Amino acid sequence: MPLDPALNSLGFAKPPSQTRVVVAMSGGVDSSVVAAQLAEEGYDVVGVTLQLYDHGAALAKKGACCAGIDIHDARRVSEEMDFPHYVLDYENIFKDAVIDEFADSYLAGATPVPCIRCNERVKFKDLLETAKDLEADCMATGHYIQRKLGEHGPELHCAADAARDQSYFLFSTTPQQLEFLRFPLGHLPSKAETRALAVKYGLPVADKPDSQDICFVPNGDYASVIEKLRPGAADPGEIVHADGRVLGTHEGVIHYTIGQRRGLGIGGLSEPLYVVKLDVDAKQVIVGPKEMLATRQVPVREINWLGDTAFDAQPEWHVSVKVRSTRPPREAVIRPLSATTAQIELLNPEEGVSPGQACVFYETGGTRILGGGWIWKG
Repeated sequence: MPLDPALNSLGFAKPPSQTRVVVAMSGGVDSSVVAAQLAEEGYDVVGVTLQLYDHGAALAKKGACCAGIDIHDARRVSEEMDFPHYVLDYENIFKDAVIDEFADSYLAGATPVPCIRCNERVKFKDLLETAKDLEADCMATGHYIQRKLGEHGPELHCAADAARDQSYFLFSTTPQQLEFLRFPLGHLPSKAETRALAVKYGLPVADKPDSQDICFVPNGDYASVIEKLRPGAADPGEIVHADGRVLGTHEGVIHYTIGQRRGLGIGGLSEPLYVVKLDVDAKQVIVGPKEMLATRQVPVREINWLGDTAFDAQPEWHVSVKVRSTRPPREAVIRPLSATTAQIELLNPEEGVSPGQACVFYETGGTRILGGGWIWKG
């Protein structure tokens, strides 16, 4: 909420009725509450839902977003709250910008995070430009993250509810995008408050379950999706110990990820083994003891920096970083190699640092997100 009493709740010096806000509506409870709340406050709300993939094939799939049932739910909310709602066909854009790279990077032995690319290349790029075309003053989403005004402009901060925080998936938001974006749910202490608001507004999605999987990956089965996108990708090969011993065979490198222990099919050994490397060219899954997963050096590229001065203006940045979405930030030193590349040194080793994952930078001891980049070799 802005502190200046002359500004409305979205930070504009005019009445809500004269402030147009496009709400990105996925059909879930979070974005529906954002739209309903802003409509009740008197804003000129326009709901937009993106059709991202063939929703005809996904109608029966629960736990996804932007499929057929979700488009229907978003439309119902807009009708209940009496604001216009549009569905935009983004299937081709989504396939080109997100799905194809997901398949290719997985086949290259990486562990991609397509939800970050979707925010970066679709929602906060094409949809944001569409919002501007609709003459909106800003675009609001249901993400759990906070936008705060700092001395040098808008800053990105973690959500008040650490359990719901989505900062890892939004590190690539640029300063220019941050000027235009709003996140009305980021200050809420828990998801219970969001659902309570949905009940208050009488929304039909008040009890709708949260989405769980990547929207185009049914039941978390990455391999089956890759096989459909890239026929012949599941070529068999050898499971090899790091010391060179052949321990067994596999039915495709795409079935494995760095750090995996279960489901290797090589039981009866005296030590627990983990996937430590994927050699796509040789069609080999390399396994070894847990200590082989630990590393302190993390090379990062495609860095988006959200600090107040230029990223490469100094030789070191002392921050905290996340190398996976499910892990807490750990203290580290960033050494810039250019404006968009760096070598990260973790003060304590991390296990399972995997190419294709994001490395997100946080203010140590604070809530501010300072940007991040992509881990490109481990």
